[in-house]
Amino acid sequence: MGYKIALISLGCPKNQVNSEQMLYLLDQAGHTLAGDPAGCDVAIVNTCGFIDSAKSEAIDHILALAELKQAGKLKKILVAGCLSQRYKDEISQELPEVDGMLGTGSYGAVCAAVDAVMRGERPLLFADQNGPIEEIGRAVSTGPGWAYLRIAEGCDNWCAFCAIPAIRGRYRSRSEDAILAEARTLASQGVKELIVIAQDITRWGQELYGRPSLARLLKQLVRIDGIEWIRLHYLYPDAFDDELIDVIAREDKIVKYLDIPLQHIDDEILRRMNRRGTGGEIRALIRTLRARIPGVVLRTSLITGLPGEGEAEFEALCAWLREARLERVGVFPFSPEEGTPAAAMTDRCDADEAQRRAGLILDLQARIMDDYNAACVGKTMRVLCEAAAKSGLRVGRTFADSPEIDGKVYFTGTATPGDFADVIITGVEDGELSGRQI
Repeated sequence: MGYKIALISLGCPKNQVNSEQMLYLLDQAGHTLAGDPAGCDVAIVNTCGFIDSAKSEAIDHILALAELKQAGKLKKILVAGCLSQRYKDEISQELPEVDGMLGTGSYGAVCAAVDAVMRGERPLLFADQNGPIEEIGRAVSTGPGWAYLRIAEGCDNWCAFCAIPAIRGRYRSRSEDAILAEARTLASQGVKELIVIAQDITRWGQELYGRPSLARLLKQLVRIDGIEWIRLHYLYPDAFDDELIDVIAREDKIVKYLDIPLQHIDDEILRRMNRRGTGGEIRALIRTLRARIPGVVLRTSLITGLPGEGEAEFEALCAWLREARLERVGVFPFSPEEGTPAAAMTDRCDADEAQRRAGLILDLQARIMDDYNAACVGKTMRVLCEAAAKSGLRVGRTFADSPEIDGKVYFTGTATPGDFADVIITGVEDGELSGRQI
C-alpha cells in the first residue's frame, strides 16, 4: 500500500544526497511524495547534528511537525540522519511525538520504517555507521544542470572540534566503478556540473589503493561525455600532492575553484584543533596553488573563538587573510560539541567574543570579495543558467560560485535553465554580478 510522504532535508550536501536516496526508494515502493507535510501520512526529517544552530533547526522542524500531528493534519513522524544517530536516547525520551528513527547507516531501510510506523510500531533502525556504503539510486533534487556526486562516507581526521567521525563513522571510499556509473547516469539525465563531495575528498581511495587517489578518479570523470564542469569540495590541505595539482591545472573540465577547509593559520590553534600541518605549510600550499593554477578561486572555512585563541592569534588570522586574499571565506564561531576534545578545553573564549570576531572576519572578507567582483566587470564569463524570469532576466553561476553558498549572476538573454551562456559582466550590485548574454 502506498502512503503520502513528505521529506524535509536539512544540513549539508552529503545529507541531501542521502535524502535523494530515500526519495528514490520511496518512489520505487509506490509512495506518493509531497512537498507539504500537511495532509501526509508520514513526514520524514533528515537532520543535521553538527553544531548547535543545526541541532536547533532540526528540533524546530520536529516540533512544527508535532503540532501538525496534534492537529490531526499528519499521522506519523520519522527522524533520520545525524541528530537521530547522535541523540537517539534523548529524542526517544524528550520528543514522544517522534514515531521512529533511522541512523546514518540505515537510510536504505526508509521504506521498512514507513511501513512499521503505519502499523503502529516504533522502529529504531541503527545499522553500523562504519559498515559498507549502501549503493542506492537517487531522485536528484538539485539543478537544473548540476548535481552532487558523493565519493566517500565518514571521516578519519578527528579534528578536536568536530563530532562527524563519531556520527558518520570511519572513512570509506566508494568504488571507482560505482562512482563512474553514477556520474554517467547523471550526465544522461542532463547534468552538466558535478560537485564532487565527501567529508574529505582528498583521501578518496586510500583504503582501496593504499594511498589517496583522487587524481586517478578525476582522470576518469573528465572523460564522461556531457559533463562540462567538475567542482571539488572539501580538499584537505595536508593531502595535496603534485599529481593532484597537475590534474586540476591541466583538465579544463575541472573548474578552477577549490574548497579547502583551513580553519585557522596560527600554529598553536591548529595544534589544538588536531589539524595536520602548520600555518607555514598552509601559506606554502596557497602560494603553490596560485602559481600552478592561474586564476584559481580559493574558498575556505574558518573558526573563531576556539579555546586558546587570544587577540594575538586572532590578529594573526586577520593579517593572513589580508595577505592571502582568498576569494571565498565562510566563518563560524566556535561551538563546543559534546564528546569532542575542544569542548573539554577550559580556556574557552566568550561566546559573544567569538561571534564578534566572526563578524570582523566577514567585514574584512567583504572588502576582498568586492575587489574580486569589481575585477570581473568587463570580462566575458561562462555562466550556468539556473532560472529564468518572465521579464527575460536570467540567474546563473560562474565557475567561481558554488550553489547555495556563493554568489549569482543576473543577466539578460535567452539562455535556458540548465544550459551554459557566455555573459559579459557589466556591473555589481549588492555583491552580485550583472551582465548580458552574448
